[in-house]
Amino acid sequence: MPDPTPSALEIEALELIRALIRIESVNTGKADTIGDGETQAALFVQEKLTEVGYETVLEEPRPGRASLVARLPGRDPDAGALVVHAHLDVVPVAEEDWTYPPFGAEIHDGILYGRGAVDMKNYAGTILAIARAFKRDGVIPRRDLIFAFFADEEAGGVWGANWLVNHRPELFAGATEAISEVGGFSIPLGDDRRAYLVATAEKGVTSATVTARGHAAHGSRPTIDNAVVRLSRAVAQIGDHDFPVVHTPALGRFLEVYTQETGAVFRDAALEEDLEALGFAGSLIAATTRTTVSPTVLTAGSKTNVIPAEASARLDIRTLPGQDGTFRDVIESVAGDDITVKWDHWIEAIDAPIDAPLIDVLQDAISTEDSDGLVVPYLLPASTDNKHLARLGIRGYGFVPLRVPADFDVFGEFHAADERIPVDSLHFSTRVTARILRDA
Repeated sequence: MPDPTPSALEIEALELIRALIRIESVNTGKADTIGDGETQAALFVQEKLTEVGYETVLEEPRPGRASLVARLPGRDPDAGALVVHAHLDVVPVAEEDWTYPPFGAEIHDGILYGRGAVDMKNYAGTILAIARAFKRDGVIPRRDLIFAFFADEEAGGVWGANWLVNHRPELFAGATEAISEVGGFSIPLGDDRRAYLVATAEKGVTSATVTARGHAAHGSRPTIDNAVVRLSRAVAQIGDHDFPVVHTPALGRFLEVYTQETGAVFRDAALEEDLEALGFAGSLIAATTRTTVSPTVLTAGSKTNVIPAEASARLDIRTLPGQDGTFRDVIESVAGDDITVKWDHWIEAIDAPIDAPLIDVLQDAISTEDSDGLVVPYLLPASTDNKHLARLGIRGYGFVPLRVPADFDVFGEFHAADERIPVDSLHFSTRVTARILRDA
């Protein structure tokens, strides 16, 4: 068992995590309401890296929207570089919903509270501490490490990772793989054992507007082409439609491992039901089994006694790898001939090998701290900055190692009020991440 007394590196990582949480780098997604928090956070990182001898590149394509990149050379010039990245922005908070100040980084009963404690200033502070330690101590990793701290991930990375990929791709020269969110956290495997999920793939993401049109009329005289009624019918049909289950490599490996380790049986015809037996982890995996469409916004008339001529709805669409050629036709067909569908920009799904040597490095690092722990691939139903890096041919993996109690739902902390993480989980994360970055 590891020494329960935190090491100097673990203490420094915790201090940096708390310092970053206290910088209110809130990303509202609206330019006129975003301050300079992201730039403040990037300048803080720059100061800490420069202090130990790094050369850094800070880019601020819009006021307040800064990202920072630094490189640590490795000992194997033939090995592809590894991009180790975190985003410095966080989603907004409703302070009245929080027990403790969301930017206070307070610790209560061994739990760190604060916006970014999980998403993802915990990892930003951890890799910052490790980068500093490697430089101070003369640690030379196996491969080049490119430490990247991005702005704007919470609004699609337009002024962060996406901008750097488009305008400063040379910063990632020689990189073949990347590691960041969302994965690495433990979930129950049975018999007090833990699985540590690694995101080897991510769903694609797009949105669409579906619109029904009729003619405006007085509410006292119902019409046969009421746009609200027609839209409601289409939205219900879309919401009720199930795309088929697809055994992606990540899903196949996850189900294989859980079948072998627990004896669980997973049936395609009732896969969501079977996954429920895994508890909160099951709902996460269930969202990865098929392409999904969620109606999220409805817009219609503004006056009760006026039948509007138009009604529309917004759809959130998450697509599996390899489904790019089919999902639009399916949604348009389900919506019906009298409904128009306007498509927004689509970001493709990404899919990295589930048997890459990096997975073995992750497993070795976990085994050092948790001898029975098992690294298990899964498909992330959401998106990260790995999608932008993928355009440079960089294969992305989600793995922020966190050993947590069996009933602690790490994924459920993303964007939640009272976002929190056990402090000893952060110490675990520091130890495991240091091993990964040294040996990867």
